[in-house]
Amino acid sequence: MHHDFLDRHARLESPVHRLPPRVKLAAAMSLLFTIILIPAAHAAWFGLIAVGLLAIAAMSRVPPGFLLRRLLLMGPFVLGVAILSLFQPGGEAIFLRLLARGTLCLLTVLVLASTTPFSEILRVLRSLRAPSILVTTLALMYRYVFVLVDEAQRMNRARASRTFGRGRSRLWRTRASVIGQLFVRSTERAERIFAAMSARGWRT
Repeated sequence: MHHDFLDRHARLESPVHRLPPRVKLAAAMSLLFTIILIPAAHAAWFGLIAVGLLAIAAMSRVPPGFLLRRLLLMGPFVLGVAILSLFQPGGEAIFLRLLARGTLCLLTVLVLASTTPFSEILRVLRSLRAPSILVTTLALMYRYVFVLVDEAQRMNRARASRTFGRGRSRLWRTRASVIGQLFVRSTERAERIFAAMSARGWRT
């Protein structure tokens, strides 16, 4: 099981890593709200924010390739939402603004996650009196995403050892089957975990 694929570089030594988690979280949230609220007439601010984020990423010494791969991995979700704006009048300008906002928001979150251990983020949220159900959900999500990835890897290895064809159509059918089985297994695991937690006195 790879326990560091999310925050692999969160414990490096750099000026950004040494900042208090509370300061980094507050700065990231302020920047996210700024990105969202920038008026359409001031689109040049997107470029300035991008330059600032890249400078912070360089100071943090997080490998650029790591950030780029994570950005490309999550970029299709932003692109999918932005594409919907093309079906309305003047959609091209809205598409570009949504794409810029979404990409900058993703980069902000990636820089925060790559410079701050997730446990520290949860500790700050608790100290700020964030809803306990939110903090618990985030903690469980972080804990069990590794279990989910490990389960997917084992299923892929088992499927690969029993599949000898190399056709593209067979590959897509195999992946669809693995995704479906993974969804069923994760749902069953979630129900078992909830039952075990409830039996030990946990309440929402």
